Formats: sequence, structure tokens, C-alpha cells
Amino acid sequence: MPNIKSAKKRVLIAQERNARNKANKSAMKTAVKKFEAAAAEGKRTEAEGAYKVAVKVVDQAVAKGILHKNNAAHKKSAMTLKLNKIG
Repeated sequence: MPNIKSAKKRVLIAQERNARNKANKSAMKTAVKKFEAAAAEGKRTEAEGAYKVAVKVVDQAVAKGILHKNNAAHKKSAMTLKLNKIG
């Protein structure tokens, strides 16, 4: 445990940020999984809606510093390919 007051504050701030990042990352994964499920079932309209949500959430994760921009581009590209495969 830190003894200095400012170090104690930094520990608290780090815990808050860790919880926030974890929640945002979890929400991103959920959105991507919903798209994957809709794409696997072959439901085009459902998949399109889930795709829009997932892309938005991935972009927000990049803006918040949770994902690297290249990782996000890779995820979006893979989702786009899956969406285009659905007849």
C-alpha cells in the first residue's frame, strides 16, 4: 500500500479507470458477438443493424484508447467481409 497521499489518490484513480475500461471493452465484445451471432444465422437485416452498432462501438473504443486503430480496422474489415457473404 502506498504511504504518500498523492500515491493513494493515484491508486484510486487507476482502479476507477480500470473498471471503466473493462466495462467499455466488455460492451464492445458484446456488440461484436451479437453481430457474429446474427451473421452466423444468416439473418441479413439483423446482421446489418448489429453491424452498424458494432462498428460504432469499435470506433468509440479507439477514441477512448481501449483498442489500437489497426486492431479496430482489422475487426471492422472482418465484420464487413462476413456481412457481404450473407446472401
